[in-house]
Amino acid sequence: MIGHPRTCGRTTTVHQAREVFRDDHVHALLVVDRGVLLAVVERGDLAGRPAAAPVRWLGTLAGRTVAPTAPATATRDRMRAEGRRRLAVVDGHGRLLGLLCLKRSGAGFCTDEGVRARAAERAARRSPHIGATRP
Repeated sequence: MIGHPRTCGRTTTVHQAREVFRDDHVHALLVVDRGVLLAVVERGDLAGRPAAAPVRWLGTLAGRTVAPTAPATATRDRMRAEGRRRLAVVDGHGRLLGLLCLKRSGAGFCTDEGVRARAAERAARRSPHIGATRP
């Protein structure tokens, strides 16, 4: 489970969410207010919606969350069968605990360390090191 997933607040708009989804690594936007998960928004939820609309009303929790006690293998199998790559992990009070991220291969789950390493790789490819010359 990713312990500190990217979240947004309850006032986030469709326009702001679309900007976040420009990153193809983002599969779900977690709308949180004071630690409680209000909605999980996916790209398709935004289709045809006005830019100024708040996203908290467009997403859903149904089918997009899992309890922390759910068996990992069964959860992985469910995600693979549904073609779902992300599930928010919430406690019995709706508090966001983290995010399950199914690896592209479907073989297992991403870790905080793996996510940080891939982000660092992408950043290194985007910007040259100080002192580097450009052709």
